[in-house]
Amino acid sequence: MDFTQKRWKLADTVQNVIKSELLPGALLLAATLCALVIANTSLVNEYHHFFETEVVKGVTMHAFVNDFLMAIFFLVVGCEIKKEIVSGHLSNIKKASFPIVGAIGGVTVPAIIFYLINKGTSYSSGVGVPISTDIAFAVGAFMIFKKSLNPALKIFLLTLAVVDDLMSIIVIGVFYSSSVRMVPLIIAGLIMFLLFTLNKFFKCRKVSPYIILGLFLWYFVYQSGVHATISGVLLAMLIPIARDEKEECILSKIEHSLSPYANLIVLPLFAFSNTAIVLNLSSVTIDTIPLSLGIIIGLVVGKPVGIVLFTSVLSKLNVVEKPKGVKWKELLVVGMLAGIGFTMSIFVSEIAFAGMNKALDLAKISILLAAIVSCLIAFITIKLFGSKKSYV
Repeated sequence: MDFTQKRWKLADTVQNVIKSELLPGALLLAATLCALVIANTSLVNEYHHFFETEVVKGVTMHAFVNDFLMAIFFLVVGCEIKKEIVSGHLSNIKKASFPIVGAIGGVTVPAIIFYLINKGTSYSSGVGVPISTDIAFAVGAFMIFKKSLNPALKIFLLTLAVVDDLMSIIVIGVFYSSSVRMVPLIIAGLIMFLLFTLNKFFKCRKVSPYIILGLFLWYFVYQSGVHATISGVLLAMLIPIARDEKEECILSKIEHSLSPYANLIVLPLFAFSNTAIVLNLSSVTIDTIPLSLGIIIGLVVGKPVGIVLFTSVLSKLNVVEKPKGVKWKELLVVGMLAGIGFTMSIFVSEIAFAGMNKALDLAKISILLAAIVSCLIAFITIKLFGSKKSYV
């Protein structure tokens, strides 16, 4: 094999690794472990100094990651949601109803569990923490177990996670925005109208006007007090999309261009900047136990129970139809994987417990524990009760 052949083979290998559905989850895990190690060593001061450094006046590196870079991630998520609504699994109510019902159950039951455990405490604002599913980690875990699970459940998990993200975004926008300032909000509304006009009336099919206006939209949403990441989803909803899947549209171009950066850079950087947790049991006191229990039970128990309960009841009532060949025990395993809240759960906890350092650290520890426990229970369930048939 000559040098040129070796180079092409290496290039193909790199491309395959980048396209691997396991890679985003692996990078998230690596970034988290690095942050945990640093937080519990002498390097912690340099770590905090770096993320407290101002990027521009009044905006630290930590805020830049959480408020601006995560808006890019939410733009990609918004593009995925719009594609699913227009021409994907959410475009057909019959196909969409089963995972939508599962997502509603997977959000409702964990929220109820957390609220009941933390009712009347100072941690009740964290009700949005256990309702989320981390797409990258959950799909990565699914790929590990794929030989024992029906391939149709991957589509179910992806659709469920997209709907889950949409509901989490709504919760962030409605319940976790600070006092709203009307003037910036009105300007943001005018920018959205301009984006709508460019799309519907001027039929603008160039990427640059949407990106430039999107930056202005982010700035004024940020100034308004509504959480700035919502601007990413709003922008995605106003970007032109082709109903013919063969036609490459602006939305697809933006999604394909930004998706690798969002999944392979933004999310790991977010994990690295938000999971430097000091593993000290002193943060666990009698008054903080409900917070931890609400998150862990909500994600580990509430997610699978909510998903299976809602889908099974409505299936028996003939409101929705379970995909053919899918077994309820397999659906339960996928429900357990949906209990990996990680990125979105940490993101919500950063907002819900801002200024409450002890609660925030414990919330993050609980989210990590819930992810580990969910994976372990899913693994044990597959080994004990999984189908002997291999789907690969």
